[in-house]
Amino acid sequence: MTNVIEITNLSKDYETGFWKKKKIRALDDLTLSVSGRQIFGFLGENGAGKTTTIKVLMTLLSPSSGTARILGQDIADRGMHSRIGYCPENPYFYDYLTARELMNYFGELFQIEPTKRKEKTAELLTKVGLDEKDWDKQLRKFSKGMLQRVGLAQSLINDPEIVFLDEPMSGLDPIGRREIRELIADLPAQGTTVFMSTHILSDAEALCDEVAILRRGTLAAAGKLHELLSESHEKGSFEILVSSANADKLRQSLNGHIELEERSGDILMIVNGEEHIEAALRAAHEAGGKLISVNPIRRSLEDLFVEQTKTNYD
Repeated sequence: MTNVIEITNLSKDYETGFWKKKKIRALDDLTLSVSGRQIFGFLGENGAGKTTTIKVLMTLLSPSSGTARILGQDIADRGMHSRIGYCPENPYFYDYLTARELMNYFGELFQIEPTKRKEKTAELLTKVGLDEKDWDKQLRKFSKGMLQRVGLAQSLINDPEIVFLDEPMSGLDPIGRREIRELIADLPAQGTTVFMSTHILSDAEALCDEVAILRRGTLAAAGKLHELLSESHEKGSFEILVSSANADKLRQSLNGHIELEERSGDILMIVNGEEHIEAALRAAHEAGGKLISVNPIRRSLEDLFVEQTKTNYD
């Protein structure tokens, strides 16, 4: 699949101090590529460089070194920016505009003709879950969550080929998060690539095809999510759940080699290594147990994230 984002040796330094200037490196030699029509998760701790990267791609910041291309064009190409969308982490708009007026304004910036602007405004404000009664309310009266919904709607007004979302679930309640997750999940099928920065790992795990994890401005891990989370069955652990087994007899048969946990009359066995599964099943059968399930224990995205970022403090 064609790469729609290509970042090569990208670095960004900030100057701090008044008399004695000191450079702080927020982004350090980042190289990353993103293929099209997928949801790409851009993860990292606070201060890891996620927002800095997105702002460089949006040309809101200038890189100290390196290059970046979107849709085959240098990020400085203004024509390319008409084909993308962007929702910042904390969207801020003109206070005295209404949601409908704001959407119309952005539609005009993209030179969308009036009839289509009106249709897209209604379609998108509905999709992001903003009540129609609030469409003509001034934005200064909106809550943070309502502004987040409007921010997402405006990022899609031009039917972008790529949309950049910086913490799109910020400020949303659980119902709002679910609605926005469903909206984001549908975008690749409509031809839109999603580049999403988020610290809500459960959302990333539910939505993303590929992820990249930043650690102190450098790339710690990147790849297809299922490949990063998968473990070899031969080296991995398994959960075996059985019912009706005599727990004492089962413990005696296993001689403490396999961890047991009783759960409401059932017994959960934790087996380290596929080669021990057969022995565990035989012992369970001899103890009068009936097999319910055998499942590999795989890492969660949270496990991967902690593994890749904890070295900050080692």
